[in-house]
Amino acid sequence: MDFLQLLSCACIIFTVGMFTTGLTDLKKMKTTQSADNVQFLPFLTTCLNNLGWLYYGLLKGDGTVISVNIIGAFLQTLYIITYCHYAKDKRRVFSQTLTMVSVLCVGWVYFTVVIPSGEAQLSQLGLACSVFTISMYLSPLTDLLDIVRNKSVERLSFSLTVATFFTSTSWTLYGLQLHDYYIMVPNTPGIFTSLIRFFLFWWFGAIIPNKPSYKLIQI
Repeated sequence: MDFLQLLSCACIIFTVGMFTTGLTDLKKMKTTQSADNVQFLPFLTTCLNNLGWLYYGLLKGDGTVISVNIIGAFLQTLYIITYCHYAKDKRRVFSQTLTMVSVLCVGWVYFTVVIPSGEAQLSQLGLACSVFTISMYLSPLTDLLDIVRNKSVERLSFSLTVATFFTSTSWTLYGLQLHDYYIMVPNTPGIFTSLIRFFLFWWFGAIIPNKPSYKLIQI
């Protein structure tokens, strides 16, 4: 097995492992028969991200990108359906889901009808997916500021941080090997935000030794 194949396996294993962290929320919803303490928007945005990268993988013919995002889209759809079943405010859930479907339809028309097929189509789709992925990695930074102010990392998941670090690192190296900057660049922020989380775990765990610093999420 060469280095690229090893990276491909690592990307699949680590990314699927990160996606399955949502099974904890799914189990919580089934146990409590409620979706009150679960966030719905991350399921939608992750599903949208998966479908965008799936289209990119299909256009490029990249089996690793295709496999990972098929699994990711399936799991996110499962989480969305479960959330819709247990949610009390179904009107809000329906409107957010309808917005995502509308964005998908507009994107599909733009990239299949407006943009001519070929290199331009692939590059513009790659750029759009990259920007969306970067925004997803950077969105939790506001939560990190709150953690610094409160000097507590109880809101962070250590296992998810580890999964994000290895996932981002494997995809960054995979993109570097393929000279595909649309894969490499958007995953780089995931490495840095994970390192920031590791530092917060170490720092606040060290200065508050008598208080549990985090809660593990079972994968």
